[in-house]
Amino acid sequence: MLTMRLTGKQLLRELFNRGFWRYKRYCLVDQTIVPQTPRRARQEIRMRHIFADHLHHLRPHSLKAYYRTAISSFFLVMGLIFASWASRIPDVKQHLGLSDAQLGGVLFAAPLGQVLSIAFSAWLIERCGSRNVVILSMILFGSSLVSLGLAPSTVLLFAALFSFGFTDNMLNISLNSQAVGVETLYGRSIMATFHGMWSLGGLAGGILGAVLAPLGVKPLVHFCLVCALSLTVLAGLRRWTLPRDVRLGKKRDAATDKPSYRPDLYLILLGFIAFGSMATEGAMYDWSSVYFAQVIRPGEELIRLGYVACMTAMVIGRFVADRLVSRYGVTPVLQLSGCCIAGGMALALLLPRLEAATAGLALVGFGMASVVPLCYSLAGKSRKVPTSVAISLVSSLSFLGFLACPPMVGFLSHLLDLRWALAPIVGAGAAIVCLAPVLRRLHA
Repeated sequence: MLTMRLTGKQLLRELFNRGFWRYKRYCLVDQTIVPQTPRRARQEIRMRHIFADHLHHLRPHSLKAYYRTAISSFFLVMGLIFASWASRIPDVKQHLGLSDAQLGGVLFAAPLGQVLSIAFSAWLIERCGSRNVVILSMILFGSSLVSLGLAPSTVLLFAALFSFGFTDNMLNISLNSQAVGVETLYGRSIMATFHGMWSLGGLAGGILGAVLAPLGVKPLVHFCLVCALSLTVLAGLRRWTLPRDVRLGKKRDAATDKPSYRPDLYLILLGFIAFGSMATEGAMYDWSSVYFAQVIRPGEELIRLGYVACMTAMVIGRFVADRLVSRYGVTPVLQLSGCCIAGGMALALLLPRLEAATAGLALVGFGMASVVPLCYSLAGKSRKVPTSVAISLVSSLSFLGFLACPPMVGFLSHLLDLRWALAPIVGAGAAIVCLAPVLRRLHA
């Protein structure tokens, strides 16, 4: 429930500035604006007084805090949905009897759908607003997860994964557009925290898969439970999203001055830096469990340990990334991230033992934590192109890495060995270290 304490002449001004005029109905109870019917408003005020003594410190205390709570929850659910699929890839592979090469070809469908959704998502957000696109894509993303559990053949699994990737990126771009707006309201870096909620959801999804798989729970049942949870969160928090997108830069005359959609060198460089991180993420999501199952061979109950360690480190890294950026700046954080990716992957490949591989993938996860959030945040604050378009331009380059890396690992694994197939990730981390100083010079 959206509430805000107001007095006197601030009432009409806040009604206009905060966008409450977009709601069909609202009411004022004790100088508190509540965008609900009067009956629902009275119930909210009554419940607020009942639980004030115990839960007051847990509730948001400003309008922007409500926005942040809603967007953070949606990032959490998005990570949970994606990780639910990633944690059950070995089970689906075994159920359909796929080889490494066949699995690599099928996994190509998800990033393909993500890339093809970029232009459509940017157009839809500009036309309908990021808030409506978030609601639509949340419904479609959860439904596409269920379709993965229903796929009885390789062809239908490819189609379901295409839909899964398409709706995933729709939600990704629209949520990041909302996150840039909330970050602008706060006036400080909080983008990494939003992505930290995604990682937290990914960690929860990995743990849930690790618990349900040994118990013999089928992927379809698992996916249906996650879909129901996502729809429940959406129903409860859909009103707490930003009603209007934040516009940065100087105002344009709609009749004479059209917005620019041409990327500059700064946005292209951001895209290439995110390319290296997204390539690493794609490999970790799709192949970390397979690497443990085929190379490390720790036993059925531990084959997802590397994935869980990677996601745990991502959670930690993203919740501390904003403080690191505030203290040391963007460039040193990006260089540290590249070093962690390269060093962690090298450790996991050169020492294929349970302890070393787990520590290596955890280091990779910490390195991946801040790269994409920082790139999206910097791109979304571009004053030359609209927020959704800038994020889409960076996504179009970064998702090429997400598109190419998982099938490349599958094909190289079929020709050589899975350890050699994952070796290019070391080069991706080194590239981030080299490109970060160039980004600082362009920004200056």
